[in-house]
Amino acid sequence: MSESGHSQPGMYGQGRRRRRRRGDRDAGPPGQNLSGPSRDREYQPRERRDGSEDPPGPIIQKTPIILAKPPGERAKSSQNTPVSGASVPEKPIMLMKARDDAGKTGTPPEATAPTSGSGPSKMEREGQRPTQPVYQIQNRGMGASASSSAVDPMVGQSKLVPPEKMKHSIKLVDDQMNWCDSAMEYLRDQTDMLVVGVIGLQGTGKSTVMSLLSANTPEEDQRSFVFRPQTQEIKERGGNQSTGIDFFITQERVIFLDTQPMLSPSILDHLINNDRKLPPEYNLPHTYVEMQSLQIAAFLFTVCHVIIVVQDWFTDSNMYRFLQTAEMLKPSTPSASHDSSGSSGGDDGAEYYPHIVFLQNKVRRDDFCPRSLNSMHLVVDKLMAHSHLKYKGTLSMLDCNIFPGLRADYLSPEVNMFLLPVQENDGEDNLTKAGSGTYPLFSLLPGYRGHPSFSTMVSKLRSQILSMPRCQLSHTILTEKNWFHYAARIWDGVKKSSALSEYSRLLC
Repeated sequence: MSESGHSQPGMYGQGRRRRRRRGDRDAGPPGQNLSGPSRDREYQPRERRDGSEDPPGPIIQKTPIILAKPPGERAKSSQNTPVSGASVPEKPIMLMKARDDAGKTGTPPEATAPTSGSGPSKMEREGQRPTQPVYQIQNRGMGASASSSAVDPMVGQSKLVPPEKMKHSIKLVDDQMNWCDSAMEYLRDQTDMLVVGVIGLQGTGKSTVMSLLSANTPEEDQRSFVFRPQTQEIKERGGNQSTGIDFFITQERVIFLDTQPMLSPSILDHLINNDRKLPPEYNLPHTYVEMQSLQIAAFLFTVCHVIIVVQDWFTDSNMYRFLQTAEMLKPSTPSASHDSSGSSGGDDGAEYYPHIVFLQNKVRRDDFCPRSLNSMHLVVDKLMAHSHLKYKGTLSMLDCNIFPGLRADYLSPEVNMFLLPVQENDGEDNLTKAGSGTYPLFSLLPGYRGHPSFSTMVSKLRSQILSMPRCQLSHTILTEKNWFHYAARIWDGVKKSSALSEYSRLLC
């Protein structure tokens, strides 16, 4: 109601008219316009500042809806309110259960309820993801390759970094017979390892064989081998390439130890011509060279799983006598898991003895005859009859299908012997052609060699060596790093061995 008593129904109702602007008045007839000629223009709606026009017609207001509890529930909640006035949070309503928690029996609903109501959890946003273990890797000595560990942004877990790959061998024992610690950075804290050593006379091909077993192939250039073989210049002047003990470990965690030649005449010649000062316990140079060879052989008999004896002709009785002497001078190493099945002769189980493989290198075609092979096995079995070394029962050429026509029991005293032919290229120029010019088809075929190719024989030897049993070297299980410390202690004990000192006095 206004002051004059008249009602204004459009002031608060839905029929309220919008406020007229200055130019929005209705234009009357032309003769009745008293405000001037500007009133005769047609009405045009004015645009707003944001570019939109005024909506035509009256504005409809939305009625607000207020949600409230029924009076009965309001009375109950007021009765449950404590006197102190502190509000007690009501029990949350669980709208969704986690998939893992729903499948477990005996889990109360309260345990599966979300703890915060700020929003959906990370598991609800990303969905269920399987949990994976996070591997923590030691980065000591790995350089830049270990610091750049790959991280999956979706899972946020670090991946396993592959072990660092060695590109060349390093020194474990130098030419002065001193222990080197440079190999420690390549070792890890894991126990699944295989240690393979090699011994042999000068020029038999030890470094070449170890390179082909570890990281190289016969088709590669020998200058890129991990164990450097003899160069042509060294062969012409009768020198030796390897000195001390060289170390190389593959990514399959196989440790290869290459050694200087046993009883080497070039090392003896170097001592005599250069007037090198000998240790006080050795009076003659040849005694010192022989004791060096025995120290290396006794050391390998203690720290290796497999030892390869490389020979380039059959057979040298001095080499077998040298092996038996090194076996007697070997330091005592008790082992709890010693297996005497592969050893000939009696064994009390208190000593550890490695597996030994006799590798006949640079073998000719006639030596691959089954009769010659049987004779070689018989000779080696008689020479090693009183040895505790595991020289038979763990490697077989018959299992390699090299002699497909032979029976499995043809080599009854089958020792760990393997034959490698002379290394030659498998190219067409180096193959001896079969037949004469009268049969052109036969002249295109390669000549009969009596054995598979050199690369095939090396591959079969590698598979046989790597599949040999890995016995426990000491009374405790050794990791790679523990093996390194154990080998350093054994080498120090071999150099100070009283048995070797007594044997050197007997030689003098």
